[in-house]
Order: sequence, then C-alpha cells, then structure tokens
Amino acid sequence: MSRSRAAQAVLLASLAVLVTACGGGPDGAGGTSQAAGAPASGIPDTAAIVQGVQKDAQLNAALPTNVKQAGVLHLASNLQSAPNNFYAADGKTPIGYEVDLAKAIAAKLGVTVAHQDMAFGSLITSLQSGRIDLTMAGMNDTKARQAQIDFVDYFTSGITIMIRKGNPDGITGPDTLCGKNVAVVQGTSHQKFAEAQSTKCTQAGKPALTVTATDSDNQNQNQLRTGRVAAILNDLPSAVYISRTAGDGKFFEVVPGEPIEGGPYGIGVNKQNTPLRDSVQKALQALIADGTYGKILQAWGVDQGAIKEAAVNGGS
Repeated sequence: MSRSRAAQAVLLASLAVLVTACGGGPDGAGGTSQAAGAPASGIPDTAAIVQGVQKDAQLNAALPTNVKQAGVLHLASNLQSAPNNFYAADGKTPIGYEVDLAKAIAAKLGVTVAHQDMAFGSLITSLQSGRIDLTMAGMNDTKARQAQIDFVDYFTSGITIMIRKGNPDGITGPDTLCGKNVAVVQGTSHQKFAEAQSTKCTQAGKPALTVTATDSDNQNQNQLRTGRVAAILNDLPSAVYISRTAGDGKFFEVVPGEPIEGGPYGIGVNKQNTPLRDSVQKALQALIADGTYGKILQAWGVDQGAIKEAAVNGGS
C-alpha cells in the first residue's frame, strides 16, 4: 500500500506537538512527523526490553566480515516519523518502535546500531552505493522497490479509521461509514479508498459517504473533535500515535481490526549483501519467537501491525 503524496503539517491541539501523516507520500514513507525538540507525550520506556536481548553467537558469526569487525550497523532513517522513528525532546536522541526494533536486532546479532538522519528519497541510493548498511524508515516493501533493494519485512501498515473517543457514531468498520462524513488528506490512498467505499455503499442501496478532502491532518482532527466529521482515515501508526497523544488520549480512538488494504514495511538491504539480509531476517524472526518483538510493539501501542513471519521481499 502506498499513498500518492505526503500529508501536510499537523498541530496536535493541547500538546503543541508537530506531526504530519506521511504514510506513503511520493516516496511511500510511513508514519507521522514530529519536530525535533518538540515535547513528546506517551513515550514508553522500552530500555529494559531492548537491554534484555541476548547475543546469538551463530548469527554473529554469519555476519559479513566488515560488519562483524566494525561491530556496528549503519542504519539510515528519515527521523521525523512518530511513532516509527523520530527525535526525543532533546532533539538529538532517536526514538520510536522502529528504533527499538533496530537496537534489538543489532543486539541479537552482537553489534550496535548507529542511526543516520537522511532524506527519504536518498535512502535507496545510499544503500546501493554502500554508504549505509540498512534502512528502516516506514518504507513500503513493493515489487517496484524490490527491483532496487531487498527487504526484510517487520510490520504491516494500512488504512485505519480514527473516531471520537467513545465512538458516538457507532463506527465499527468500513461498512458502517455509509452515510457518514469522513475526512481524508487530499490526493492520498485514503481518499481513493473513501471514494471506493462510497460507491460500494450506494451499490448496496445505502447512503454514500460524504468525503471531505483537506490539505492538513490538523484540519481533519479539528473537524473530528467538533463532530463535523464522524471519522478520519489515516495510516495505522499515525492514527495510533495521534489517538494516544492528542489531549492525553482523551480525544480520539482507533477502530479495532486489521489494517485496511494492508502491506508490509521493510528493512532495506543492498541486493548484493545477501549475508546481511539473511542475518537480519533470522535475528528479527528470533525476536518474534521469543516475544521481544511483540513487547516493543505493545509498548508503542502499534501491535495491530504485528507480523508473525519476517518475510524477505514479501510485498506486492
């Protein structure tokens, strides 16, 4: 699943936290953006989870020689995508569920991880040139990208329905959007889905959706808070993070269930570096098996996107 362009800036009322839904702009990034140094709310303490990961000697031995000798994986992200990866309040420390997963994978491999902040559009070319070892930036694993790099899938994202706290409009899924006012960001896959769902409603003899397309998630959130719309369509991590942080979690909630039109996010690896790809895949699979992976996602409240198998190039 990819969106046609990035959403615009979002100012979360009462928190003064700047976020933008960018779950697949022209490049297909995912998540929300938080300004460096902005105050953060609802940030979990995951240190004990990550520190509890034990090195696997066999996986360490299988690492490429240069990585093993250096003892560090150079990983690039576009560090402005809460809750995926973003800066803590100090404006310097990378945090997010992707950051925690990367640290856990590195620990399982017996190395450390060094994050680099890089423009999303530079990630693939930097991998191809060998400037970095990995990318982990809410990047959709797609067939088109698989022609350039390999992926180890770690999360399933997709469209999620965000509603007012307490669900006063009784929205439980796409079929219950018929006859409702729904807000989306202009030009996104969310808008396309809303229009397609509206057609399904009318074909079934039900009222159409009233789709409000704006240039800003901030506008959409204000409309939802005031009841001018009944729901907002957004990417899973973005919707979960906003629901947990806006108004200290008192404004919004996410409709439970699997992401709509879901697809995987993938850790990017140079296609020529199969040993590193396979080592990362095995480390992630081990973290899934021992429960570390699930604990990290649960801590960040995004376990709806959890996977059971760390597939290689599993996207379509």
